[in-house]
Amino acid sequence: MKLEGPALRLTIFVGEDDQWHHRPVYTEIVHRAHRAGLAGASVIRGVEGYGASSRIHTSRLLSLSEDLPVAIIIVDAEERIRAFLPQLDELVTEGLVIIDPVEVIRYVGREPLAGSAAGRHEPGPDAPGGDEPGPDAPGRAAP
Repeated sequence: MKLEGPALRLTIFVGEDDQWHHRPVYTEIVHRAHRAGLAGASVIRGVEGYGASSRIHTSRLLSLSEDLPVAIIIVDAEERIRAFLPQLDELVTEGLVIIDPVEVIRYVGREPLAGSAAGRHEPGPDAPGGDEPGPDAPGRAAP
């Protein structure tokens, strides 16, 4: 089954070291989103970036990897996202919040198409395991 329609994407950018009562703020946001019944939340850790302070944070080996940027992404219906925003007023002391209108396509409980990368398919004649050896197989003449 394919579910689709308009939604909002809420992206919250915070620092990895930002805390809420001795707990990472991104963890608190995800747990509150879950308790609020939002469709889902993902946390993505940045490898490099800067914000309002203009200080570059990086995870490069020779640099101190401290307070890397973290993005929490939540997608749901507009009314559910807007109802969740007051939670952020309490949790985010420094950061950036972006709300984007998006079109959602979600695949639920369907079998992969035959021959697709996700589905099973039979190898062709030139594929390994096919009827004929591949181009580098022993016994096959080079073109």
